[in-house]
Amino acid sequence: MERDRLAAFSDGVIAIIITIMVLELKVPHGSDFAALSELWPVFLSYVLSFIYVAIYWNNHHHMLHTATHVTGPILWANTHLLFWLSLIPFATAWTGENNFATLPTAVYGVMLLCAAIAYFILQATIIHSQGTHSILAKAIGRDVKGKMSPVLYCLGIGAAFINPGIAIAIYALVALIWLIPDRRIERVLKND
Repeated sequence: MERDRLAAFSDGVIAIIITIMVLELKVPHGSDFAALSELWPVFLSYVLSFIYVAIYWNNHHHMLHTATHVTGPILWANTHLLFWLSLIPFATAWTGENNFATLPTAVYGVMLLCAAIAYFILQATIIHSQGTHSILAKAIGRDVKGKMSPVLYCLGIGAAFINPGIAIAIYALVALIWLIPDRRIERVLKND
């Protein structure tokens, strides 16, 4: 299979995920700020999830750009990642609709953790397929952000049972860490 076909399929799935999330935003019943303020948890969970989907889309795009060919294991690893990403609308809606209650906030973190693990598996599968001297292997390096994120997700999941607000702050922190442009792949591509 061609790399571009895999990227196009993944882009389509991610576009559907964003569409489903935005459709969960309901119009307030009322025309004042009080009616609008009741929706802040739903809107906040949407914003955080949208940022996460955008981060995954951006990094997925760069990662697939390094692949010279696509193998069966890469297809399955990519499908595994898309599975976890497809749960984002559910976890987002459940968390927002329940005002960041303990269990929905913890489940949101589990979903983020599983997506991060799936991304790591896809990354490792591409490196295994392309070789240890591949562009992706060179670009990843020590992957501090990639190793730190699951640890923070686990802390957030635990924090959800103490104070869900702390958990959301930890999830937002991970998103902020990934929002800082990661130019590793671009630098390696430019130098090759």
